[in-house]
Order: sequence, then structure tokens, then C-alpha cells
Amino acid sequence: MKNVDTVVDTVTDFTNETVEKASKATNKAIDKASKATQQVADTMSEKGDQLKHAEQRLMKEATDYVRDNPVTSVGIAIGVGFLLSKWFNNR
Repeated sequence: MKNVDTVVDTVTDFTNETVEKASKATNKAIDKASKATQQVADTMSEKGDQLKHAEQRLMKEATDYVRDNPVTSVGIAIGVGFLLSKWFNNR
């Protein structure tokens, strides 16, 4: 019986060590994935902020141009409208 108990203890110890090693490896993988996900989220947030600022800047520049050049702006709008109507009517 002592031999059976020794074998059971050995198998149990081996199993516990294997489970512990697998758990540590899984935790490391989860930590790496979490860090990578956080980096991607941070980068996307930063890029979103950059796009928002670019949009605001372009809107301000367009508004300033229309305010400074109203006749030219109306002419451009009429021309673009004419071209778009021709393009869509030919389809």
C-alpha cells in the first residue's frame, strides 16, 4: 500500500505543479494581451482627439474663408452644385 500511496502522491504533486505552471503561463498571456489592448485603446483615443482637432480647425478655416470671400464662396457653391447635378443626372 505504501507504493500506491507514493505513486498517488507523486502524481498529485506532478499534477499540481503542471496546473500551477499552466496557470502562471495563462496569467502572463492575459497580462500581455491586456497591455496590448490598453495600448491600442490609448492610441485610438489619441487619434480620435487628433481627428477632432483637425475637423475643428478645418471648419474654422472654411468659415473664415466664406466670411472673408462671400461672393467667391457662392460662386464655388453654384459651380460645385452644377457639376454634381450633371454627374448624378448622367448616371
